[in-house]
Amino acid sequence: MYKVITNESGTRSIEVSTENLETIRKYKLFQLLFDSNGIVTETVLEKLRLNLRSMLVGGADKDLVDLCIDVFFHSDMKAPGLSNLLALYQEWSVANPEMAE
Repeated sequence: MYKVITNESGTRSIEVSTENLETIRKYKLFQLLFDSNGIVTETVLEKLRLNLRSMLVGGADKDLVDLCIDVFFHSDMKAPGLSNLLALYQEWSVANPEMAE
């Protein structure tokens, strides 16, 4: 389990599992999400949530539903949390390269 700080003051956090990170990779949730400036705002978080809602309506596996409940739709998730999650995901991706199928 990884701890992601979700606000600027560092008083709120959520736990992210390896399974959550694998699901982000599986669905390529961070691909084409960010503008060219790379700044994470509440608008970027809302865009991600809208994309996830569309995916859930279309039918989703348990891993995606768990990811949404535990991470992206968590009441403490804000733009700083998404930025920190992205940093965690990038570090995790480097340490855990995708296996060729």
